Amino acid sequence: MADMKHNLTCRQSLANAFQALSDEAVKAGWSEGDVALALAELAEERVIEVTAKVIMEGSIHPQLIAAGGRSG
Repeated sequence: MADMKHNLTCRQSLANAFQALSDEAVKAGWSEGDVALALAELAEERVIEVTAKVIMEGSIHPQLIAAGGRSG
């Protein structure tokens, strides 16, 4: 798992693009609440997909877990 500093740096690097995406959706007529909820749901789905992929890769390639789980 990435450490807190690494996660914060990743978050900072995504913040502007995330805000731009949100702004575009609001400009297209969606409410800020609808946009925030949709983005949260999409993020949650992505976390589930990535977690499932890591679990599957781990079960197929246990050496990846021993190597720190870095596959890409």
